[in-house]
Amino acid sequence: MATKKRSSISTSSSKYGLAPWLAIAALILVIDQLTKITIVRLFSYGESLAVTPFFNLVLVYNKGAAFSFLSSESGWQRYLFTALGIAAALFITFLLKRHAGQRMFCTALALILGGAIGNVVDRIAYGHVIDFLDFYMRNWHWPAFNIADSAICVGAVLFVIDELRRVNK
Repeated sequence: MATKKRSSISTSSSKYGLAPWLAIAALILVIDQLTKITIVRLFSYGESLAVTPFFNLVLVYNKGAAFSFLSSESGWQRYLFTALGIAAALFITFLLKRHAGQRMFCTALALILGGAIGNVVDRIAYGHVIDFLDFYMRNWHWPAFNIADSAICVGAVLFVIDELRRVNK
């Protein structure tokens, strides 16, 4: 049943409270920003480097959201996605504080938090998100993405797994 209550483990039941979860988020943020800075310094916009028969490094900018959603709009989306990212970060921090003792749940949220902040930093600093990971099969390319996007996706999968485990108990 999906309406089961999350166990009432509070921050007092976690020896370190928010610290480990914020450390994970910070680590994701640092790795994300370092990789983006490296790509921007090594590549020109649109430049691509084949790494394997199914993977390229490529420098592209995304003014929209996932899969370039709304990227062709006039610029208002920058502020919308920045505000949504900040709101999500605040809400996730609240959840982390409230459920600090739940390891998988908080790991998922910490990954999502680090990724969200990484992309917000890009939007504030550049007006777009820097993407550079390009996976493809023959002529079909998955939309380019970055470390922040990867952390968000892994966090979302862990969140679903955690919820399925909870429901099945």
